[in-house]
Amino acid sequence: MVMLVLALPAGAKEGNSATKPSAQSSGVYYEIFVRAFYDSNGDGVGDINGITAKLDYIKSLGVSGIWLMPINPSPSYHGYDITDYEGISPQYGTMQDFKRLLDEAHKRGIKVVMDMVINHTSDQHPWFKAAQNPKDPHHDWYVWATPQSDLHAISATGGPAWHRAPNGQYYVGVFTSAMPDLNYDNPAVRKEMIDVGRFWLKQGVDGFRLDAAQHIYDDLRSDMDSPVALKKNVTWWSEYRHGLEAADPNVWLVGEVARQNPDDLVPYMGPLNTVFNFPLATQLLNSVRQERNLGIGTGLEYTYAAYRAHADGQFDDAPFLTNHDQNRVMSELEGNTAHMRLAAALLLTLPGHPFIYYGEELGMQGIKPDEDIREPMRWYRNSGPGVASWKTWSTSDGPDVSVEAEETDPNSLLKLYRSLIGWRTQISALRDGVLHNVPVDDPHVLAYTLQDAQSRVLVVHNLSRDTRTVSLGAALPNATILVQSTPGATVTRGQLSLPPYGSAILH
Repeated sequence: MVMLVLALPAGAKEGNSATKPSAQSSGVYYEIFVRAFYDSNGDGVGDINGITAKLDYIKSLGVSGIWLMPINPSPSYHGYDITDYEGISPQYGTMQDFKRLLDEAHKRGIKVVMDMVINHTSDQHPWFKAAQNPKDPHHDWYVWATPQSDLHAISATGGPAWHRAPNGQYYVGVFTSAMPDLNYDNPAVRKEMIDVGRFWLKQGVDGFRLDAAQHIYDDLRSDMDSPVALKKNVTWWSEYRHGLEAADPNVWLVGEVARQNPDDLVPYMGPLNTVFNFPLATQLLNSVRQERNLGIGTGLEYTYAAYRAHADGQFDDAPFLTNHDQNRVMSELEGNTAHMRLAAALLLTLPGHPFIYYGEELGMQGIKPDEDIREPMRWYRNSGPGVASWKTWSTSDGPDVSVEAEETDPNSLLKLYRSLIGWRTQISALRDGVLHNVPVDDPHVLAYTLQDAQSRVLVVHNLSRDTRTVSLGAALPNATILVQSTPGATVTRGQLSLPPYGSAILH
């Protein structure tokens, strides 16, 4: 038996979100690879009209918003090398289609966040083609080698940093030669990219996921821990946010800063609304695999305190499990459904704006290369209209891993995701409460309190395959269970019994 010591520090009534969700908001976002989601016209490629057609499904999940991976014109299947920042990929549809999606999403209370890929362009972009001429103004829009440059330098992402252009000069491409980096020391580039953001805000977009946010100035491996590069990154994103807020004070910005040390995320809080919590994602999956609490509560308490101090209390969090650049969650958990359900419960009982990758709610599998973790959404047990066919499935997922099958199964992963997301609309502290770790001697139990102005709850997770009994102590002598993820949780005479892999919220 384990005794919980519940102490609520002073100041814990203050929420941790700069902007509170509405009473009916879950705060959850759903990441969509448009090509893979739903094909509305039978050409094999998922498209914008396909997302519009499936908005009721998205709404049924209870999410508050969607993040669309790149929808701009691009020569690649993934779209992360853009040739026109103010256009829509013809494979995905038209601007009219996109505006209709925005209108229909907003009617359902669903916000739309676009992927904003502005660290680099495509090497097919008209700007880069013009930049081949040293006398063209666009030449200085990119980063060119000087006599002092080490052309053998390694980029911050581990590949060659320098690439030879058709004009014989060498340019920086942090990711690949097809993605030349823009020169943010050039005021014209900064102005252009703020104008691009304003253009999409004018169309009705609610915010942006900022691709490669750390790499604006973090180009070389030697830059990765450079305070100069960090300062220039943060200065730029502050300028960007202020520029966009002048057009829409409510614009929401979430940055991709793929670092594993929470301290590396802190400087971006304030310049951006939030960043994806990569360290937490690693910790969540490792804890689930090992069925042990690897310091999740204490880690979050430390991180949130640092965020709060850096951003004058105005901060948020963006937890997730995996995304389009990583093996899918079910594959990371080796197909263990019980572990998958536990991971979902951990993610969706944390404050902020959790992100779910499309198909995660079904338990879709997928292991790199990247194409195999961005496969067609599984709508049917077998086949049916709208299934994208841009590639075939690489996994062993059977017919039960599908929307059609899981809709009719009361114990499906899909139903669990809906329930967990529904908790967030019912219990405001789950969305924007201050988190305080509750020390527990049992290494297989995670417990923490969440408190906002409306509610205070205790969240307890059993990370193990055995039933665990926890004494609630004098602090919660009359505690009752509000919701539970797995039937069987009980409170008897101040003792909470949690079934294997079970989660409960008490008050």
